[in-house]
Amino acid sequence: MKVSSNFDGGNIEVLSADDAANIRLRIRKDNNAEFLQWFYFRLTGARDIDCVLRIENAGAASFPNGWKDYRAVASYDRVNWFRADTRYDGAVLTISHRPGHNSVYFAMFAPYSLERHADLIAGAQISSKVKHVNLGATVDGLDLDMLIVGEDGQTKRKCWIIARQHPGETMAAWWIEGFLQRLLDDHDPVARALSEKAVFFVVPNMNPDGSWRGNLRTNAS
Repeated sequence: MKVSSNFDGGNIEVLSADDAANIRLRIRKDNNAEFLQWFYFRLTGARDIDCVLRIENAGAASFPNGWKDYRAVASYDRVNWFRADTRYDGAVLTISHRPGHNSVYFAMFAPYSLERHADLIAGAQISSKVKHVNLGATVDGLDLDMLIVGEDGQTKRKCWIIARQHPGETMAAWWIEGFLQRLLDDHDPVARALSEKAVFFVVPNMNPDGSWRGNLRTNAS
């Protein structure tokens, strides 16, 4: 049985994983900062075993009230995510789960990988409505992408839409994906009307460094 997080967006520290009934974990702080809350890790070798995973420093999280009535998400294929039984006692966040397969992922919210971000940028820029702009490199040397949707003009309103300036807010990236799908749909009357009146400057991920590192709120600096 093993717990690991050495992958895109991963975040967890393993205190002990010898006993399935008492897997002891801690959320790693953002690098160069005291923020902590986002977690994302993989449990392997525990199929058909009742597992109890305790995140022992949950009470020290940046937003501890966020754990009230919260349930962690889990996935076997990293595509379909479901809620796992979760309890918070004011100090420790406890996830209880009996895996149906030998590999299961747990996360604070459904993750949005940099690979999926790359697919989003590549797919969107094929549209004749879209111009891709590389805004530059991040501290970690990653590309910062922007998509300009629509033709700019003096009478058009300029609308900026950004996501994941806080990398732990993965739901914002999922929103951007759905937004672009609709905005680029030639058969959508609302999208056509918007395109006539506005040009959109879309930055789907303002903080790829923090996203990759598994930070909650900060970039590599």
